[in-house]
Amino acid sequence: MLMVSNYLEIESLESLRRLLAIEGVVARCAFQCIDFTLMPEATERMYSDCIFMGCKIPEGMSARLDNRCYIFPSIRKPFNCFLPRLYDAATLYAGFDPECEESFNECYDTRVYRHYVGKGKVSSDISEMLARALHDHSMSDALQAMLARYDERRVVAVMGGHAVLRTDVNYIKIARISKRLTELGFLMVSGGGPGAMEATHLGAWMAGRGDEELQAAVEMLLPSPCYKDKGWLSSAYRVMERFPRREDICSLGIPTWFYGHEPATPFASHIAKYFDNSVREDGLLAIAKGGVIYTPGSAGTMQEIFQDAAQNHYETFGFASPMVFFGEEYWRKQVPVYELLSHLQEQGRYRNLILSITDDIESVVEHILSFGREVEAV
Repeated sequence: MLMVSNYLEIESLESLRRLLAIEGVVARCAFQCIDFTLMPEATERMYSDCIFMGCKIPEGMSARLDNRCYIFPSIRKPFNCFLPRLYDAATLYAGFDPECEESFNECYDTRVYRHYVGKGKVSSDISEMLARALHDHSMSDALQAMLARYDERRVVAVMGGHAVLRTDVNYIKIARISKRLTELGFLMVSGGGPGAMEATHLGAWMAGRGDEELQAAVEMLLPSPCYKDKGWLSSAYRVMERFPRREDICSLGIPTWFYGHEPATPFASHIAKYFDNSVREDGLLAIAKGGVIYTPGSAGTMQEIFQDAAQNHYETFGFASPMVFFGEEYWRKQVPVYELLSHLQEQGRYRNLILSITDDIESVVEHILSFGREVEAV
């Protein structure tokens, strides 16, 4: 249960049962996807200033709601507008059988993407756009509930290209960085797709295991190096089966159906998947207050770098966070963004940037750790 603007969120029958143990009028509660027909005693109470989102309300109960209550009924779509929690691989890929690759075409994620494209990424159907907005609001609400369990400076993002192959030397390097930081207590976050993003979550998934086991996991993935290759998703499931994730290990992927042709990685324990890519991208950078690690990427990564730089310059979220560039040859010569940002900071065009660049895995980890130590010392 989460208190939001003085409303108590009730998202399960167990939470409802605890609430009903308190006598009196039920006031200022937000009920999400609750089937009240399963708890007859709930229909005997009076309700004041409550919100009911996607709930099943039996006949007669409406008379017990005062005029300050709001009911948001379910909207018939292939997705739930009022999800009370984030996705995971089991819910996002519901219907997928790793032994039958073709089953991907009928799993939940694919059905939603097919619907999304069919209606248009920008639809003129008001019910469709409303449903998407409600879904994304539910995602953001569940995301904030998850992040409330973490120190905001212990949330670190990895940005990088979806085109990074599993056979690329950077893939296992990114996984090792993520594994190391996860073991040190950081929550690793990415855009939740393939490539560098998948490597981030594979590393977190393998936290607590030996480097030889991580190497073995990567080798299991090599026959399907690109997300377009047959067996890409099935091979990930085989890794997950061979190397189960420790229950205390989490990572957060934030993908979008806007780029729905890129499948979400199942290695992320928590998945906040959005329709609106702008909400997703802004939120991804906003929550990574422990720093962002930039690995080689293309136009999307460039956009994230300058958006992050602007947020740090203005200290939009109260303070600036580290921007760690991994890959000296890439960021100094091939795509000299690091040199540009350093120059602009020297000229006073950017302020408050905490920049570093390295090829060394342990140096990346140390840059993130040193920021945390500096904050604690203040």
